[in-house]
Amino acid sequence: MTGSALLSPVDVRRLAAELGVRPTKKLGQNFVHDPNTVRRIATTARLSPDDVVLEVGPGLGSLTLALLPECASVVAVEIDPVLAARLPGTVAERAPGFAGRLSVVLGDAMRVTRAELGAEPTALVANLPYNVAVPVVLHLLAELPSLRTVLVMVQAEVADRMAAGPGGKVYGVPSVKIAWYAESRRVATVSRAVFWPVPNVDSALVFLTRRPSPEGVDRAAVFAVVDAAFAQRRKTLRAALSDWAGSPARAEAVLTSAGVDPTLRGEQLSVGDFVRIAQAFTPVQ
Repeated sequence: MTGSALLSPVDVRRLAAELGVRPTKKLGQNFVHDPNTVRRIATTARLSPDDVVLEVGPGLGSLTLALLPECASVVAVEIDPVLAARLPGTVAERAPGFAGRLSVVLGDAMRVTRAELGAEPTALVANLPYNVAVPVVLHLLAELPSLRTVLVMVQAEVADRMAAGPGGKVYGVPSVKIAWYAESRRVATVSRAVFWPVPNVDSALVFLTRRPSPEGVDRAAVFAVVDAAFAQRRKTLRAALSDWAGSPARAEAVLTSAGVDPTLRGEQLSVGDFVRIAQAFTPVQ
C-alpha cells in the first residue's frame, strides 16, 4: 500500500482557492503547509497500528494525510462545513489506499459526544485553534475515557501552561485540570513559518499520557477548589477559599484537615493537594 502524498504550500493555497476559503481568526484557523512538520507530528504522536485517532480541526487535510498511514483509522471533527465536505475527496485523491480509514464528523469539538463520533478514539492528535485549545482538550479528556494519549500543537505560551508544575509562574488552572487526567510535557517547538497565514506567535507540541483519575472524590468538587484558589492568585489559600468554604475560619480548618498549610497560595499546590482539600470539605447542611 503506497503512502500519502502530503500537501505542499502550493497545494494548500490551491485547495483554499478552489473552496473559496480564507483562514479566519474567528475559527482560529492557521493551516499547516509544511510536509516535514506534519510528518514530525505524526511520528511524535507514537501511534500504533491499532490506534483510533481523533483529529480536531483537520482543515484542508495536511495532518490527516500524515496520520492515516500510521493508525487504524482517523475520526476528523471539523466545524467548517465546506472543509468537512472536501476532506474525504482530498484523501481519496492523495492517499487512495487509506481513504477507508477516514470518517469526518461535522461539529464543534467543544461539544462533540462519544455517540456523535461513532468510535472510541485512543489518541488525540491535532493542531488546535489557539483560542479554544485548553477547553477542547479538557472536554475531550472528560468525554472520551478511551483516550490514552494526546499530542496537540498549541500556542507556545499555552503549551507552557498545560505542562507546568507547581511553583512556576505559568502554573495555573489549566495546569492543574490537565494534571487531573494526565501527565503532560512540552516536547517540541514549532516555528510560526510553517503556517498560513503566519501567526504572530510560535507554537509547541504538548504530549499527554492518560493516568487513572484520583478515586474517592468528584472531579467537579476538585475543580471547584482549583477555580477558587486561583481566582485571586495573590491571596493565601485561607483567604482565597473563604467564600468556597463559607468563611476564613472554615477554610483554614479544611486546609489543616487536608494537611495543607493555609498560608500557601494556589500555585504552590499539586493536583493531589487539591484532591485532599476537596475530600476534607463537608458542605454545611
